[in-house]
Amino acid sequence: MPIELPSSLTFEALGSVGVLRLSRAAKRNALDDETVNGLGHFFRQVPDGIGAIVLAGDGPHFCAGLDLAGASATPDLLHGILHSRLWHRAFHDIQFGRVPAVCVLHGAVVGGGLELAAATHVRVAEPSAYYALPEGQRGLFLGGGGSVRIPRLIGTQMVMDMMLTGRTLSAEQGQTAGISQYLTPEGGGLAKGIELARQIAANAPMSNFAIIQALPRNAEGDPGTGYFTEALMAGAAETSPEAKQRLADFLAKKAGKVTNT
Repeated sequence: MPIELPSSLTFEALGSVGVLRLSRAAKRNALDDETVNGLGHFFRQVPDGIGAIVLAGDGPHFCAGLDLAGASATPDLLHGILHSRLWHRAFHDIQFGRVPAVCVLHGAVVGGGLELAAATHVRVAEPSAYYALPEGQRGLFLGGGGSVRIPRLIGTQMVMDMMLTGRTLSAEQGQTAGISQYLTPEGGGLAKGIELARQIAANAPMSNFAIIQALPRNAEGDPGTGYFTEALMAGAAETSPEAKQRLADFLAKKAGKVTNT
């Protein structure tokens, strides 16, 4: 592992899949600046041979959000803005990194923890997962990009409700709202996350890169720019040597067809 990580993060390579864990269980995996910087650094330099990352949390919770001890020490407006921008850069490195990220959610997924989850590409939840945005009750506001990403998942009105009233969503409610794409039995999240990551890592790397780079930008930008970006990424993907081999295998009936499973 060529990347030096803070003690709050641990990494394990499982073939083509990497498992990155938040490892501050005693703090419910609350995020301090060292951890956030470590996340950004890791996703900027994912080790060669890793095609997808599973992001999980040690202990009974995924992430209880911002470590409030650090927030209470913010001296002035400028430092508050710079602190938020630090989180923006790190979570941007996750969303628009080199490889897709699958997030496994259990226990508290609160505040900055939900912001972190929203920066990943596929989210798997266990029944113990619960979601909250308590910033309003603490005199704060979302600072890790959540005011942009989370409304795109569950809608602006739901985010306003959660922030204004302190409403908490259960795993089932979060699944219905659009936070998670998969809901597993208790204790089954990590295995499902690794299973999905292996499927993702088996795709052509250029296709995965195009999917995570182009789709979010096209959803947010004007249609004309989106069509051009799509054409650019389609051309880059279909002219890659791996794509040519995969298409040749399909035409030679060496690759399976899509079926309704």
